[in-house]
Amino acid sequence: MGNNEIAAAVEAILFASGEPVPADRIAIVLGVELSDVLAAAENLKEDYIARESGIRLLRMEDKLQLCSAPLYSQTITMALEQRKPPRLSPAALEVLAIVAYFQPVTRAYIDQVRGVDSSYTVGVLTERGLIEPCGRLDVPGRPTLYGTSEVFLRTMNISSLDQLPALPDVATDEGVIALQNKIEQLQSGVLEGQISLSDTEQG
Repeated sequence: MGNNEIAAAVEAILFASGEPVPADRIAIVLGVELSDVLAAAENLKEDYIARESGIRLLRMEDKLQLCSAPLYSQTITMALEQRKPPRLSPAALEVLAIVAYFQPVTRAYIDQVRGVDSSYTVGVLTERGLIEPCGRLDVPGRPTLYGTSEVFLRTMNISSLDQLPALPDVATDEGVIALQNKIEQLQSGVLEGQISLSDTEQG
């Protein structure tokens, strides 16, 4: 298959799926190398951006997905008569940050870091699909381990956890302020189209 054919096939598969599709599965189906699929996906991604298309191609670890451009999130919401999701609460942001940067973690670990019970917020984030169980810790009681999900990567518009911003050194006052600024930026909607939780949630 030529490069244009591969790109067209990748686009068709992702459009029809509507869900993340493993790049290696696409390569097997098309009978081409994985590198060819990833190159085609990157070309499609750049082409959508260059044309200011309403479509974006996301790479999440080893999977690919088509989605709408964040610029049109409000337009889509109005057109489909969907209620805009509320923002992430401070408690939800804290828990999400802990899971994202220190995963896999148990709820007890999250409670220890925050100093309060986090069972409700962990449950809500799990229900929303931003975090998910990823195993059990090999200790008595075998508590559940949590990690971030594909929804988290898509929400944050990143391909892998390596693209997360560096975690400030919270051992210093400057680090605490920097972390708080990042949280406030998230709450103010800097990441357009993010999936979020109610401002009224408690820990």
